[in-house]
Amino acid sequence: MQTDNKTSFWVLGIFIFLGLSSLGFLLGNALLQYKQLERTVNVKGLSEKEFEADIVIWPIQFLVAHNSLEELYESLDSNSLKIKKFLMQGNIKEEEITFSTPSITDKTANQYSNNEKPEFRYSATQTVTVYSSNIKGVMEVKNTLSKLGKQGIVFLGDNYEASTEYLFTRLNEIKPQMIEEATKEARVVAQKFASDSQSKLGKIKSASQGQFSISQRDKNNPHIKKVRVVSTVEYYLSD
Repeated sequence: MQTDNKTSFWVLGIFIFLGLSSLGFLLGNALLQYKQLERTVNVKGLSEKEFEADIVIWPIQFLVAHNSLEELYESLDSNSLKIKKFLMQGNIKEEEITFSTPSITDKTANQYSNNEKPEFRYSATQTVTVYSSNIKGVMEVKNTLSKLGKQGIVFLGDNYEASTEYLFTRLNEIKPQMIEEATKEARVVAQKFASDSQSKLGKIKSASQGQFSISQRDKNNPHIKKVRVVSTVEYYLSD
């Protein structure tokens, strides 16, 4: 009886071993086939276009100085009116022009100043800002600003606050077209890779869209914007 039990255990062990071996072979073969199906290529496609800005922000900053606070404010008002009139004569609309609150400095109240008496006790800066979609018109007026300087207005143009800014706000309008172009470019690259590796290009496994970037084309033409996007696409490959 004991001999029969040992024989049964040996037979059962052999069957279990053969079963596990077969299962291991099948799993290994399935994994190999799966890896073959998972052959992919990861490529990038670029779309880059140039557009003109559609909004211009032009800050015009000027300076006045007086010993009388009353005369200081009168000069601020006078200069502001001259600038407004000049801009409107250049076909800039009144609603596109805004005035900031003047920033006034009393030099005698400056604890860090030396003991020398300043020529003018008070100085003030004010900014007139043009916010317009008429890019060409604003640029033409800007090029003739020296005419106002001849009327005795002192402009401050060598600082960050007085720099002109050009904006491109139509990104949502051009996104679909540029994404489509970037995706097509990625497929061309993937097709070339598949051809060189003697493979066939399959379906898309995954795709991701990079961030859109907007920059000026060059420092001499800040109103011309370069819009750029990169799409990353992963394709299946097959023999």
